[in-house]
Amino acid sequence: MMEVVLELVRTAIRSADPHFSVKRSLNFDGRTLKVLDREFNVKGRIHILAIGKASCRMARAVFETIPGELVGDALIVTKHGYAMDCDGIEAKVIEAGHPIPDENSLLAGKLGLELAKKVGRDDILLTLISGGGSALFVYPAEGISLEDLIRTNELLLRSGATIREINTVRKHLSKVKGGRLAKAVRGTVISLIVSDVVGDDLSSIASGITSPDPTTYRDAYEVPVRRGIWDRVPESVRRVIERGMRGEIEETPKELDNVHNFIIAGNSKACEAVARKAGELDFNSAVMTTTLEGEAKEVALAVGSIIEEVAKRDRPLKKPAVLVFGGEWTVTVGDAEGLGGPNQEFALSIARKIAGLNVTVVAFDTDGTDGPTDVAGGIVDGETLKRLKEAGIDVEEALSDHDSYHALERVGALLKTGPTGTNVNSMVIAVVGDRGDAL
Repeated sequence: MMEVVLELVRTAIRSADPHFSVKRSLNFDGRTLKVLDREFNVKGRIHILAIGKASCRMARAVFETIPGELVGDALIVTKHGYAMDCDGIEAKVIEAGHPIPDENSLLAGKLGLELAKKVGRDDILLTLISGGGSALFVYPAEGISLEDLIRTNELLLRSGATIREINTVRKHLSKVKGGRLAKAVRGTVISLIVSDVVGDDLSSIASGITSPDPTTYRDAYEVPVRRGIWDRVPESVRRVIERGMRGEIEETPKELDNVHNFIIAGNSKACEAVARKAGELDFNSAVMTTTLEGEAKEVALAVGSIIEEVAKRDRPLKKPAVLVFGGEWTVTVGDAEGLGGPNQEFALSIARKIAGLNVTVVAFDTDGTDGPTDVAGGIVDGETLKRLKEAGIDVEEALSDHDSYHALERVGALLKTGPTGTNVNSMVIAVVGDRGDAL
């Protein structure tokens, strides 16, 4: 069963390959740039700004498609360790911090805004956006230091805030997010986007650098208040948000007439590819949802209940079955100092629910990095809980300490893929029974 699970993981990652996604979406003929079913007349130069974990692969596909003489300035921003995919590309490449921004993230934001302002009225800014862009590309609002921005991000991440909530705050503390980068462009903006956001909300992907922003400073204020961290947020951040609510700082743009955004890959397409592959492998399969959200260890118990229903009662699918879930789950860390990530915590939690069942479950982030760790997630089966107990691990204590990494490591239940060069959110694949059950 393990071989089947790993093949399905590989299928998910292949289906979200950013190079292939760009190549199938972008064509160039003469002076016409075609993106999916839209055509754009190229009068000037095409400048390239690629931001995210998949930016190198996306940029490579663009350079293979567009004639070199039409390419203007090019800036590629990716995560530390991901620039190897940019070898041979004539562009400035910056590796920056994720999930916490660093000095290189700030440099990327400044250079990106400079590039946007250089685009002429007859030019095109082709932006290539993928997961991780929010942390990799920052330029704090006037009066906010990078350290204060990092502190705010850390507080939001540890508070259990959703990605939409985090991005609502980020957009109102930035000179480039929430559509502000696109607003600085005089020419046309075309964005090819690999979505890592539940529901493919354009205004949330990479904090919507080329998307109109429906949220307000009032919304940005309510997030830290609701999550109980407003009084701990740096004073400079509170000051900017309060000034924004009073109308002293211009709101993020609510309309951008010069922008054309195209989602070319996402979680839904990846989940569908896994379900198709499972069918080819003679499993009954279904995508259960691509909008799964919530606290990782609690969501895991709910998903585990569905898996248990299939294992014990053959519903809603008959064994052998593959159930696919997509979305984004979070961990409210609080003051705990354990090591792990949302998918590792999901796996550790669901191990309790599937104990004793002929089931294997993998929970992983498609970018190959789950939280601040070197693994993509966790892979557990009906015997994992037993092995954890035999290793002397108190699962409830490990979950309370948010120390899923060390717990799963002890029993060989970590999933290591290395950097995948893409990111279309998180996924859970459950294999229930084996193909002999169909006989």
